[in-house]
Amino acid sequence: MLTAIVGLTGALIFGAADFLGGLASKRISPIRVTAVAAAAGLVGLLVVLALGFGTWSAEAVLWGALSGVTGAIAISLLYACLAIGPMSILSPLTAVVSAIVPMTWGLLGGERLGLAGYLALGLAPVAVVLVGFVPEKGAVRPSLKGILMAVGSGAMIGTFMILIDQTPEDSGVVPLVMNRAVNAALMFVTVGVLWFISRRAARTRVAESVHEDAAQVLHQATPHDPAPISAGWRPGLALAVACGIVDAVANTLLLIGIRIGDLSVMSVLTAMYPAGTILLAAVVLRERIAPVQWVGLALALLAAGMLALA
Repeated sequence: MLTAIVGLTGALIFGAADFLGGLASKRISPIRVTAVAAAAGLVGLLVVLALGFGTWSAEAVLWGALSGVTGAIAISLLYACLAIGPMSILSPLTAVVSAIVPMTWGLLGGERLGLAGYLALGLAPVAVVLVGFVPEKGAVRPSLKGILMAVGSGAMIGTFMILIDQTPEDSGVVPLVMNRAVNAALMFVTVGVLWFISRRAARTRVAESVHEDAAQVLHQATPHDPAPISAGWRPGLALAVACGIVDAVANTLLLIGIRIGDLSVMSVLTAMYPAGTILLAAVVLRERIAPVQWVGLALALLAAGMLALA
């Protein structure tokens, strides 16, 4: 029962973090959102670590750092697909995949499911097809790019859970600290490289065209990096910071749940996070969903619940 409470609470908080990340990614690039969110979450986790909640070890550092690499990829893809939208469709797709990956790992490792678990694995791909199929005119329709990014994000989230599960029992939040440190470092380096490339490309365009205003060209965004650093950090910054703090809280609950329960159970309970994202997207963004998509969403959540029971 305690595992279920921790898992479902964490799922709702994950959903809120993803909603904030998706909104921030509409204002600044998903890569920048991931970098800022990781830094904000790192600060919060360092405060928790300073209170004595964690023991350093080589295993905690190694697995935590590796999870930071997969986490950086997962969150970048997630925020990018949520920015494309619709959140209420792509978020559940990510959740289903993120639940299947750790479950598959467990099965390959010798775990066995009951009948409900195998039925749930059969329902999951059906849910994926239904949420991506929109027959009604005017209904929200996810793009192929958004669907592929959602699937990729889910696979990386599942891998992150597997890596975190390898950490020592007494490591506390140390793996999460390493996760956020590596995540932030990778994303800030990526932001810097993209900014340098965009500036160099802008200078090249100025040199090739004598009719363009050089100052204006240097401040134009490229398709891969929407704005120079000086102008691009302001909009969406507060949302990105809030996203990082909320996500750190959710990850802490995930870690606690894995410690007191099983990875397979926590992975599917955490996969309930679209409930939080869908609720916020419906209330704040008023996204419209076709009836067949509602069926797909219901099947996705049902599959996650059946996996938890299994």
